[in-house]
Amino acid sequence: MNLTDNRFKGFALVREMLEVPAIMRRFDWSRNREAAEIVRQTGRLFLTGEGSSRIFPAKNVMALAMGAGIDLTICTDGGRQAHEYDLTKYVVFGASNSGQTKEVISLFARLKALGHKKLFGLTANSGAKLGEFSERCYVLTCGKEKAVAATKSVVEQALFYQALLANAVGDSFSRSGLAPAADKAQQALESDLDPEIVRAVAGASTIYFAGRNNGVAEELALKTNEITRKPSAYLEGTYAVHGIEEVMQNDAVMIVVDPFEAETEKFREVLVDGVGLKVIAIAGKPTLFPTIEIPAAPGYDTYLQLLAGWNLLVHVGVANQVNLDKPMRARKVGNEFVG
Repeated sequence: MNLTDNRFKGFALVREMLEVPAIMRRFDWSRNREAAEIVRQTGRLFLTGEGSSRIFPAKNVMALAMGAGIDLTICTDGGRQAHEYDLTKYVVFGASNSGQTKEVISLFARLKALGHKKLFGLTANSGAKLGEFSERCYVLTCGKEKAVAATKSVVEQALFYQALLANAVGDSFSRSGLAPAADKAQQALESDLDPEIVRAVAGASTIYFAGRNNGVAEELALKTNEITRKPSAYLEGTYAVHGIEEVMQNDAVMIVVDPFEAETEKFREVLVDGVGLKVIAIAGKPTLFPTIEIPAAPGYDTYLQLLAGWNLLVHVGVANQVNLDKPMRARKVGNEFVG
């Protein structure tokens, strides 16, 4: 996708997606050092939010920390479930683009009433309600989004949490690699796609996603509903070959993000040969399946996977003559707090 092609240039969603490389280039790693020091002292971090404000930003940083063996407890869940947790010993970050998300406001109001002193907000709007219940509320630099589907804000939230982790533990997490990753992000967003892949996904009855529990495939499953108006599901780990094949239809498509090489043959056996499903991969190298290849970006591969998925979904939405900016039912704020 690009802003010169008549198929794409009229959509706010496309413009906002294509702002991401610039957001990556200008990102300030130092702005959350104050909160990071509190995280370092506490040793426990809880990340909450709803939908896109939580799925990729929180799970991506959790996977990074686990992969690096960082001695820091990081957890995530939605606001309502978090009401049932004892978060006394945790630094709590609540992400809400509007700063008005009801579940996050409710949780923060409860924690503040209990005397919790380590509450931080992350929003795209200065002066938002969330700030009233936070020790400090950080404001994203990406600006407000006009499209219903959150995109550029998701990336900046993820970068913010990655920087929070890096500043807390004294590890750069490929900080120096962010600039080259931004250039590669441009490639992932603007790459031409195999028309056969686009046709297959555009014609699918359901779009399944599989991949690591790092937020990428799960977030793409959510974006599928908003951008293509098709049913979707995220099948974590090997869930895709552990029973759901019994009800899969052969006019569905499975998109596997960065597949484990040891599992690709099983996916082909069960899904392609067994169900008759079309399986497509997003990966940094060729796979057994038709593959959307992305360049390597150490520390930021997950971002490029996400952006390549956006590119595919936009192509599919446009192919099916969907108005990318105006879903019929979906809202920008899923459950808005009204004071």
